Amino acid sequence: MINVGTMIATAIFIVPAEVAAAVHGSALTILVWVVGGAVSLLGALCVAELGAAYPVAGGQYAYLGEAYGTLWGFLYGWTALLVINPASIAAIAVGFARYLGFFVPLSEVWIRVTAILSVFALTALNYRGVRLGATTQNVLTSLKIGALALLILTAFILPGGSFSNLAPLWPQESWRALIGPFGLAMVAVLWAYDGWIETTYVGSEIKDPGRILPRSIILSTLLVIALYVLSSVAYSYVLSPSHMATSKLVASDAVQRTLGPSGAGLVAAAILISALGANNGIILTSARIPYAMARQGLFFRAQGYVHPRYATPTVALVTQAVISSVLAATGTYDALFTYVVFAEFLFYALSAGAVLRLRRRAPELVRPYKAWGYPWTPIVFILIAALVVGNTIWNTPRESAVGAGLIVLGLPGYWYWKKRAS
Repeated sequence: MINVGTMIATAIFIVPAEVAAAVHGSALTILVWVVGGAVSLLGALCVAELGAAYPVAGGQYAYLGEAYGTLWGFLYGWTALLVINPASIAAIAVGFARYLGFFVPLSEVWIRVTAILSVFALTALNYRGVRLGATTQNVLTSLKIGALALLILTAFILPGGSFSNLAPLWPQESWRALIGPFGLAMVAVLWAYDGWIETTYVGSEIKDPGRILPRSIILSTLLVIALYVLSSVAYSYVLSPSHMATSKLVASDAVQRTLGPSGAGLVAAAILISALGANNGIILTSARIPYAMARQGLFFRAQGYVHPRYATPTVALVTQAVISSVLAATGTYDALFTYVVFAEFLFYALSAGAVLRLRRRAPELVRPYKAWGYPWTPIVFILIAALVVGNTIWNTPRESAVGAGLIVLGLPGYWYWKKRAS
């Protein structure tokens, strides 16, 4: 529920329009979602091995520290706290507030204010205990899966769709001309799939993690791939590729075609539930990263504080909410997810490399799960992640430079806390 709820956010209701605008042709549009899902699954298979072998708080922070040393673990934790997770939370919160405007008209200022209020409301909920946050996650995720399944079914069952809408199946441009647009569409799709790693952050709080963690990571990724690909097919079946490319609210347009004007309200409600569920999952899990860093003496000691009654990392939760709110108030949706994809895939590649490195350095390590397709699984994922990072730098150099600069800013902090810890 944590993984699926985090992966299915606002993107699947918005991003298909960006994909259709980048690559013209319904078959190629659907292919982007298939390839993006396959790439995410490769990463999930790698992280599943690491999560089963190291079921501790912090996820990638712990894995990178074990494989490459504390510096790389710290830089990931620093970037996760400053950019990756708060930017994801902020982007989803802004998307939530924009769709709330369907029911209650909001100015741009009030969209930002509402986004911030939603972040602090979910933080307060998770502040009061893991059980409350987990129960909320289960309810919201169940609702969003049902809503997305209903959207897919109505597209094919009710009048409004047609196979003629799938034309053209393939764009007329040469395959070389399609490489750049396909890469841009992939960045947006990978953002939509992001979240398959979330359960690793709470590895120390999972019962029987050697068995449960790999299953949760892999099965949740497969489920979301099926839902996303079917959603893409449904949108293409109801709307033509040209209509999708110009649509600002592609899911709403598709449902209005099948259910009429009342369908727009249903989609807006589904997106609101989806956004809340995604942010609840991120807020619940990602605060465990600065908590783990502080417990090892590599961050502010207060970040490792655990509430005596609620047993939650309360200071880390509040810090995360403050940073997310600043980003929500000042950043744009597109810029925020560009920061995230650049920084996140850099560390995803290092995590896949950690599987290779630890297989050589620690062959005696107990591995309850071993990545299927090793060594090709991590190798292929590293190559694709490198292409994603390179394409992001090429197409959005300013945002990429900001992301890289934020990573480098962690170096003085590492030297300071390392010296204090020693």
